Amino acid sequence: MRNSIVLLFLISVSVFVYAGGTPDFVTFPEDYKSSYILYHTQNRANNKQVADFYANKQAVESIKNGELADGSVVVMEVYKPELDEAGKPVAGVDGLFKKSKLAAIAVMEKRSNWGDQFSAEDRTGNWGYAIYDAKGSIKENNLDCVSCHKPLEKEEFLFTFEYLGK
Repeated sequence: MRNSIVLLFLISVSVFVYAGGTPDFVTFPEDYKSSYILYHTQNRANNKQVADFYANKQAVESIKNGELADGSVVVMEVYKPELDEAGKPVAGVDGLFKKSKLAAIAVMEKRSNWGDQFSAEDRTGNWGYAIYDAKGSIKENNLDCVSCHKPLEKEEFLFTFEYLGK
């Protein structure tokens, strides 16, 4: 009985830690700030964050053909916004929230050869996900990247697809 409880606990902890992606497969791209292209900035749909989006050269070049190729990587830096006295985000003249603290770094990677160990249920199409903290360490969270991106099949599962090729 005790072994069953311990096993159940370990399974629930691992689900919590990896619910926002699979860092075992989607690793943190250490050099993204210097080698990727900043292609878009926008307020997030939750109206409580602002994000910068970066893409590697593979993604930027392949989108010209209408589909992102294997090896494409997209990085989203998620910032908490500056808040006014009422606790509401402060927007600049461009309408974007003024950035405060870097809260998370989300990474999407596209590969057709993930292998049998990376379950299709943990991906959307050939895209895998992982979320890291501001230092590039695995960030514990309870986000479900797959379910949010799944409806975007025509947009390569990207919320910012329309901006990537510009």
